[in-house]
Amino acid sequence: MNHNTGQIDGFSAIEMMVVVAIIGILAMIAIPSSLGRIVREQVKTALPLADVAKEPIAVAWKSLKILPKDNQEAGLPAAEKIVSNFASSVEIQEGAIHLTFGNKAHKVLQGKVITLRPAVIEESNIVPVEWVCGNANPPEKMVAKGENKTNVPEEFLPMLCRKG
Repeated sequence: MNHNTGQIDGFSAIEMMVVVAIIGILAMIAIPSSLGRIVREQVKTALPLADVAKEPIAVAWKSLKILPKDNQEAGLPAAEKIVSNFASSVEIQEGAIHLTFGNKAHKVLQGKVITLRPAVIEESNIVPVEWVCGNANPPEKMVAKGENKTNVPEEFLPMLCRKG
């Protein structure tokens, strides 16, 4: 209590409402950016699962200059048997690796696909396979093989997997 005026020190109801409104606006700005960060982190966490398919594909290219047409030809289990917390399958089609999101992945990723395509020098199987992630362009003078089925929204793709 203020002894000179007899008033109680503190905030008025209007001042409190302004503070609550400001906190609400800040929360509305922060929540979407944190959700985006969570989804991007799930994509990055799931991508290493595709590594299980990279080696047999690269070996087939280097030794026979062919790309496996499916999981069986690559010596891998069925697509739905290669899973993780955020991925429900890893499927090979004509050398391309299609990782489908599922299980505990965020709802914006459920059923979405990110593709890793082998980039090769067609005249030479000695040059190692490079992997092109998502919508990225292959390295100069290399050709990316297989269909890109990436349908994860661009803002959730790692920079390495974006166009340009």
